[in-house]
Amino acid sequence: EISIVLARGICGHIETFSAAENKHENGILDISIIPARVAPGIASQAEKMARMLAEELDYCGVLAVEFFVDKNDQLMINEMAPRPHNSGHFTLDACLTDQFQQQVRTLCGYRPGKPDLASPAVIVNILGDAWEHGTPAWNELFMYPGVYLHLYGKKEPRAGRKMGHFTCVGENIDTLLETATSLKKVISTA
Repeated sequence: EISIVLARGICGHIETFSAAENKHENGILDISIIPARVAPGIASQAEKMARMLAEELDYCGVLAVEFFVDKNDQLMINEMAPRPHNSGHFTLDACLTDQFQQQVRTLCGYRPGKPDLASPAVIVNILGDAWEHGTPAWNELFMYPGVYLHLYGKKEPRAGRKMGHFTCVGENIDTLLETATSLKKVISTA
């Protein structure tokens, strides 16, 4: 699955963030890799389809459009979310303008800001399951430069409940994915 998060202003101007490659676990978004590791033509087609959808709906605000990519590299719209989206959380740490700023800008009548990707990123959702053995080992995250923790302030951790996420930013997507995957295990078992 890949997703495109875009912002469309009242004036019709659209800015799109880089395509995210999404991995799910038990039906819940687990990891997003940005930029998506798909052929440039697929990412470009997904962006074009998301833009067309926003234009046809005369949509104003942030819109996330999720796509399945089949074995023949055909795109099928899976879902759309008319709001900032979990697969766009990377924008907080890796983009010039984040999806929440875009939402405010567009709904206040301003043009969307520049969404340029400053560096590749991998985000990992933190579910309530991470508290199974007590408070997760947040200190492990801070030992790595380019790792940013975002907790959502929810009081009660429950299995499957999104409690936050962390983002790894850097130059090499494979290294980021390896770091993110190992940190996910470390914070949940400490």
